Amino acid sequence: MHAQTDCLSCHSDITMQDASGNHVGVDADTFHSSVHGSLECSACHTSITAYPHPNHPQAVKCAACHADEAAAVVGSVHEHASDHPCTSCHGTAHAILPKDNPKSAVYPLNIPATCGKCHGDAAMAKQHHLANVYPQYMDSIHGYAVSQEGLLVAANCESCHGSHHVLSHTNPQSPTYKAAIPATCGKCHGGILTQYMAGIHGKAMASGNQKAPVCTDCHTAHTIARPTMAQSTPVCGSCHQAQLSTYRDTFHSQVSNLGSYVAVARCSDCHGEHEILPASDPRSPVNSANLVKTCGRCHQNANAGFVKYEPHANPHNRQLYPALYYIRLFMVLLITGVMTFFLLHSLLWLIRSLIEKAHRGSVKGDK
Repeated sequence: MHAQTDCLSCHSDITMQDASGNHVGVDADTFHSSVHGSLECSACHTSITAYPHPNHPQAVKCAACHADEAAAVVGSVHEHASDHPCTSCHGTAHAILPKDNPKSAVYPLNIPATCGKCHGDAAMAKQHHLANVYPQYMDSIHGYAVSQEGLLVAANCESCHGSHHVLSHTNPQSPTYKAAIPATCGKCHGGILTQYMAGIHGKAMASGNQKAPVCTDCHTAHTIARPTMAQSTPVCGSCHQAQLSTYRDTFHSQVSNLGSYVAVARCSDCHGEHEILPASDPRSPVNSANLVKTCGRCHQNANAGFVKYEPHANPHNRQLYPALYYIRLFMVLLITGVMTFFLLHSLLWLIRSLIEKAHRGSVKGDK
């Protein structure tokens, strides 16, 4: 067994290299301040028992001490990602700092940059058919909270994916598997989780309906924007296409298309955001008993007559909206008839003008 002083008498030269040119020098001060600084070198380099030692000693096995962490990596997406998966994230073994040290690679504020070394590499993303998620995350509200606000409680990569046993989002055991997303996001957004689970979407997901939307379907996974910047109408419309189509025919939509989007009613303004309830539920803001109050948030003089307005009336559906259907049909026929009449009138007038012009020309020729 060699004491640190014996090993560092040579290896404290940070420029030291072995016969193959590999860097084997260790900064003594950095090593002593690391989590391994109190250990003897031979605690990790177990194959070295005497000096001089071989130029290529056996690789250090982190699992000898960190058995639980090593077991967690097995079966994860990172199991075969590198010959040295531990140092890929934690840094060189001689400089690993406690995770609560602001200089540690796995300090909460540094985790995005650590993961971004691989997941921000466009070439690696292309090679492994992965999304280049690091720049997306850094532009999101979570990334902003970490990088600009320095909030330790803001969600980083580990918050959602875990640390050692990171699984594919297609794995039912993964915290990013679709059915697990509400609980994962709910670790921070507890109040919203309660609202979501009480709504129609949460109940559908709880019943096993994999088509029901979860947090990432509306907010995305990595490019999450501030709620005030989110546009609920196109998001909701990705599933509720029929309702989106009829909404686009309304005054609210037409005004929003002119640039006043924030000032007019969107899906969430009427239906709610997370605790979305069917219109038949007495607690729903679009229940007939609650419409005056719901519309009154924007239209102060709303009354029972005002809320008879149909925001999603489909003029093409004769069965549900017969009056609207026939009014639309009448208007289409009226406009078509008027336009046809004036087109025919103009055409006949042109023909008459050409005939008269030709006739006057022939009369002048006879003279």
